[in-house]
Amino acid sequence: MDYNVVTIAKVMPVSPETDREELKKNIGSKIPQNMKLHKIEEEPIAFGLVALNVFVLLNDAEGGVEDIEKRIREISDVSEVDIVDVRRLL
Repeated sequence: MDYNVVTIAKVMPVSPETDREELKKNIGSKIPQNMKLHKIEEEPIAFGLVALNVFVLLNDAEGGVEDIEKRIREISDVSEVDIVDVRRLL
């Protein structure tokens, strides 16, 4: 499948003690099948808290950015999800 958009969601865990590897697995399981999880990068914030920047590839016509945000919010270890960037791939 050809993807033409990448979106980046910043995911904040509920606490610094949250198991980030388990959280990454849970995020991966929430990505719809018509999209692709490209990568997850860790971003240290403060006081041991580490945000996850989730890169998801999708097609422009799908309008799935809100769906990604909603699905990730459903995870119990997530306190906040913000879509920080949406770009067209060249």
